[in-house]
Amino acid sequence: QWSTTDWLWTACLICVLPSVLMTPRTAQCTSLKTLENKLIGRRRNMKHNLPINYTIRVHYEEVFKLSNITRLRARVEDLEDGDLQDVWLLVNQEVLKRILRVLPVRHPSYKYTTDLEDLFRKVQQVFPTQSDEREPPERIEEIYKRVKEIDSKGWTFVTPKSLLDNCYRTMHCLFKDCFPSEDREQDCESRRHWTLEQWKRVLLSDASPSGSPTDKSGFGGCQEKATFPNA
Repeated sequence: QWSTTDWLWTACLICVLPSVLMTPRTAQCTSLKTLENKLIGRRRNMKHNLPINYTIRVHYEEVFKLSNITRLRARVEDLEDGDLQDVWLLVNQEVLKRILRVLPVRHPSYKYTTDLEDLFRKVQQVFPTQSDEREPPERIEEIYKRVKEIDSKGWTFVTPKSLLDNCYRTMHCLFKDCFPSEDREQDCESRRHWTLEQWKRVLLSDASPSGSPTDKSGFGGCQEKATFPNA
């Protein structure tokens, strides 16, 4: 027969065990799924709450799309998934900073954007640490450098919603283990080969099935910059 102490120890073990068993991968997936749920609101916050065709200036490298992932995998030797995941994290953190720079504090989408920033910081906290003995491929380091350049000449104008659409799609491509699905194997492929079910999933997730109409290069389309209203 169990004593009161035995029951107390068992209760404590039940409470502590889930956190002990949570692996780094589990923690990462939990953070990414929370981010995924938040990104569902991007249409309202990054399209409906902004002027029609409103664009912001970003580096070419910050227009990080599925086609960019395909090209990098085909052209960069010794490229690892962790390299692309690091690029995804850096690029989207910079994108959110650029969006916040143009939003007045009282803008209805300001808090949504700061919440996304906070979620990205939480994702970063559970990112696996890269080995100090290995340096990223030269092309990846070049992307890091260009994204941080202030006086870069490689700029383009893209709608905030298109940037977050890219974030959503590439996240599912680069973190397949966290988003299992029967058709997930094709998530990194061109949308020309998508099945009807894939299109339905993207549309239901509040994602636009295509980028900006002038965006055909894979690095973001140049659009006329709209004037943001004072608020």
